[in-house]
Amino acid sequence: MLRTTVALTLLIAAVLFIQGCAGLVVAGGAAAGAVAASDSRPTQVMMDDKIIEMAATDKIYSDRELQTRVHINVNSYNYVVLLTGEALSQDLKNKAVDIVRHLKKVRRVHNEIRVADLTSFESRAKDSWISSKIKTNMFSTKDFDATKVEVITENRTVYMMGIVTEEQGAKAAEIARQVEGVAKVIKLFEYFEPSNTPADAAPVQTTG
Repeated sequence: MLRTTVALTLLIAAVLFIQGCAGLVVAGGAAAGAVAASDSRPTQVMMDDKIIEMAATDKIYSDRELQTRVHINVNSYNYVVLLTGEALSQDLKNKAVDIVRHLKKVRRVHNEIRVADLTSFESRAKDSWISSKIKTNMFSTKDFDATKVEVITENRTVYMMGIVTEEQGAKAAEIARQVEGVAKVIKLFEYFEPSNTPADAAPVQTTG
């Protein structure tokens, strides 16, 4: 049942995505098209990343041992997967990571899962607020393209993914640090030189 639901969700998402890219006049279509046009990834890579996220989430929460004993978020950007959240034991954490590492097209996994009690709804709501606030501030920052940065917050730690220049990455982190409630910022960007293209990006992880 879960796999059927995920497949249906994926199909709907794909249709909406294509509609947005085509510029059809639908609710949110213009915004979706603008974001797709600005994203550093080719369209096929964007679609593949969404498929990876859905497949990983499905496999993790379809596993009887994991489904009620972990809280794991899956984010994929340019085939690099970030796993955040909590697992009640090291064995459960390892199992979830192993599932994702063996998914088709995944080239790297950033394992940021903590062995700890699962976070509360209140904590997750606060994390969502932090991510939304950071993105809002990015969009209101002059000469900064917020569409090139993905923001994920877990337990007040902010993770940033994207294909950017070092200057863009530093600016994104600076914006994030200024938001109330942020405890730490971890940059998982792939950097490229301004004279090159995003295809030349090299992965870098820094904490600040």
